[in-house]
Amino acid sequence: MAQGEKRREPVQPANNGAPLLAIRDLTKRFKLPLGLLPWALRHRADVVTGVDHVSLEVHNGEILGIVGESGCGKTTLLRCLVRIYEPDSGQVLFEGQDLVTLKAREMRRVRRKIQMVYQDPYSSLNPRLTVRQMLDEVLAVHHICPPDGRRGRAVQLLEMVGMGADALARLPSQFSGGQRQRLGIARALAMEPTVLLADEPVSALDVSIQAQVINLLMELRQELGLTMVFVSHDLRIVRHVSERVAVMYLGKVMEMGPTHRVFTNALHPYTQVLLAAAPRLDPTVRSEVSAVQGDPPNPIHIPPGCRFHPRCPAAMEQCRADIPLLKEIESGHLAACHLY
Repeated sequence: MAQGEKRREPVQPANNGAPLLAIRDLTKRFKLPLGLLPWALRHRADVVTGVDHVSLEVHNGEILGIVGESGCGKTTLLRCLVRIYEPDSGQVLFEGQDLVTLKAREMRRVRRKIQMVYQDPYSSLNPRLTVRQMLDEVLAVHHICPPDGRRGRAVQLLEMVGMGADALARLPSQFSGGQRQRLGIARALAMEPTVLLADEPVSALDVSIQAQVINLLMELRQELGLTMVFVSHDLRIVRHVSERVAVMYLGKVMEMGPTHRVFTNALHPYTQVLLAAAPRLDPTVRSEVSAVQGDPPNPIHIPPGCRFHPRCPAAMEQCRADIPLLKEIESGHLAACHLY
């Protein structure tokens, strides 16, 4: 850490008391554009449900991992939290304040405290701005430091993510993928956030670089006392970084609990199959399960009952008719499944 930089005391995960971030019954749907024929016949537009009545809590200082197949609603959920997407219903409570009800000016102030690190470092940075211009813009617009202190603060931010002052005059195109992701993290940290939303932050990077970025995030979390929501389709990464994990499928949370319990004693059949199909670190051990059987249902026409039942090896008649509620099966370990 550079000399003179403000330092926060590390915050230890606390799972008691009021959560720092609470999602209550959040729903987001997208209307698909009508083609000419459906419009002429006055057909109703198709609707895709991205997030369906999701409830989660994130406590001060912890890392909540969110996993699931592509298209399960992970990214949509994160974007609803900062209102890049406007939720259709539900609440997003941050420090007890419902963000869904805030006006645009109030929401801009809150966004300083909740920042996102995006999946694609190639498209999340403005290609026309140098690194200094990019960081100056953030520091100036949000009045984070006076003009004569911005260059020094930019250098501090670069040093925090393992880069030097020589990067200030360069454009994003002059950096590797891993370096661009570090710049994206530096830009997020410029706002001095409390919560970091990491949306598949290493999926676009080479495997050799992924561990470096993950380790950087873990170091920053400890040093700055950050609370994080970490989204990934890679179960191994989520197991490594998170204290608790939520498993999503077609917009719903199917299982949630302490990471070690979910990974060693998965309750939901979907979680069990995901874990069985995950690649092993030991090259001599081969998984006997190739993937979840069958294709995910059309998100426009979600099946009745449990949405996983068409692919579930343990499906019962009740699963085809009744939607299972997410309920506590063991202490702190929840599942939405009729088996329990």
